[in-house]
Amino acid sequence: MSVCKMLLLDVDGVLTDGSIFLDKNGEEIKRFNVKDGLGIKKLQQQGIEVGVITGRSSLALHHRLAKLNVTLIYENIQEKLPVYEQILVEKNLVDEDVCYMGDDLPDLPILKRVKISGCPSDAVDEVQEICQFKSGRKGGRGAVREFADFILKQR
Repeated sequence: MSVCKMLLLDVDGVLTDGSIFLDKNGEEIKRFNVKDGLGIKKLQQQGIEVGVITGRSSLALHHRLAKLNVTLIYENIQEKLPVYEQILVEKNLVDEDVCYMGDDLPDLPILKRVKISGCPSDAVDEVQEICQFKSGRKGGRGAVREFADFILKQR
């Protein structure tokens, strides 16, 4: 039995290093880590759904998530808790079914509720203080992969 049925992730500062690059047309360019992608795939292979709740939106994110077969995508979300609660209802889950990785203040309400909360090593202090899992890696540098491996080892 899995420790969680779903992993939800913040994007900027978790799946990326938080940097924002803009091309000449103003479109965001993001850098993702392939190890994080493999971690997501490993979770999916074990029946754990993966989704994102992010305060921003970009085509780069859509392209990356499409390659990873992640379809649970909530963008431009300033208050994440109502969306999280909506996901629980839609997926017939409870807090104990969900793991979440975030790095900054907008993630705190969800991090305080889920079964296992995780953060990258460069998360803000307030997040690090409450997370059960603290990655040895920074956001966008394999933190999600470490969290995925941790989740799978809890089985």
